[in-house]
Parts: sequence; C-alpha cells; structure tokens
Amino acid sequence: MVATASRRYTFEDYLRVEEMSPTVKHEFLDGTIFAMAGGTIEHSRICANVPGLLFMQLRERPCNVHNSDLRVRVRATGLATYPHVTVICGPVEVDPEDSKKCTAPNPIVLIEVLSPSTEVYDRSDKLEHYKQIDSAREIVFVAHDTRRIEVFRRIGSAWKHFEYEEGVAELSSVECALPVADVYLDRSASA
Repeated sequence: MVATASRRYTFEDYLRVEEMSPTVKHEFLDGTIFAMAGGTIEHSRICANVPGLLFMQLRERPCNVHNSDLRVRVRATGLATYPHVTVICGPVEVDPEDSKKCTAPNPIVLIEVLSPSTEVYDRSDKLEHYKQIDSAREIVFVAHDTRRIEVFRRIGSAWKHFEYEEGVAELSSVECALPVADVYLDRSASA
C-alpha cells in the first residue's frame, strides 16, 4: 500500500479556497481544509429561530447577532469555522491574517445546532477549541433530535455545564434568555 502525500495548507491558502467557493463553507485546522455539510429542514429552522430570538433581546444593546456566514478563528489553536450563531459585543475585531476582514476572533457567545454527522466532533474537539477563545463566555449546543439546550458558561477560569429541556436557557453573559419552546417552534406544525 502506498501512502499519498496530502497537502498542508496555510491560513492564507484556506482564505483563497473560501473566496473561490461561495456555495460551500469550509473549516480549517492544522493545515487541513474540511468541507462543511448542509442540514435538515428541522436543523435549518432551529438555526433561524435562535438568532431571531437573540436579536429581539439585544437590539437596544451594543451587541450583534451573527449567523453562520461569520467566520470565527480561534487564535490559540488556529481553528477557523462558522458557528451557527455568534454574538459579539462591542467592536468586532478582525483577524490580522485575513486581508478581506471576514474573520472575527472575539465572540462572547458561540452557538452550534448539533447534527448527527457533527455532534461527536462539536461536543469534543470543537468545544475544546472554543474554550480557548479569550472573549468567549458561553458556548451553547442546541440538540437536533430532542428539546435540549446545553450551555457551557465560563465562571472565573472554570467552565460550568447547564442543561435545559424545558423552561428558559439563560445566557447570562449577554443577559438573554432562550425559551426552549421558542427555539424549537415549528409554525407549520400548527397550521
């Protein structure tokens, strides 16, 4: 068996791939570029509900809610990825290695809507990467297959885990609430 050499990419190479591929997003880590998959109808609905709920609560404050078009880079590890929802309070910093100014390294809240193909990665490696972001105060996982919101909150130097299957998931870093029923609201089910 012959092993084929795989190319190692720089962050600059990755940015060029992203620019040339407007319909497919990619993640970058350790010189490797990974294509990101699409999701189900339910996944898409949840990804739309969450930023809508946060926008209404943050619209009078100096925080902005971003959808999955915003690339986030973890300076400590080099991971570049597209969280489903990102909240940044105050000015958006721009990664100095991104000349197009499309990469932010300073989120306060990162939210991932889990899917069967990425859940293990999101809950393990990606969570550990996100914890390395100095500005990050909360990392949120929204389940795709059941009503469950998990919040990992930085308290001092430790991360505490909170789980909500009903009621309201509190995002204390931005003083927002995510009512579980509203996150999973399906308007077509009541039509």
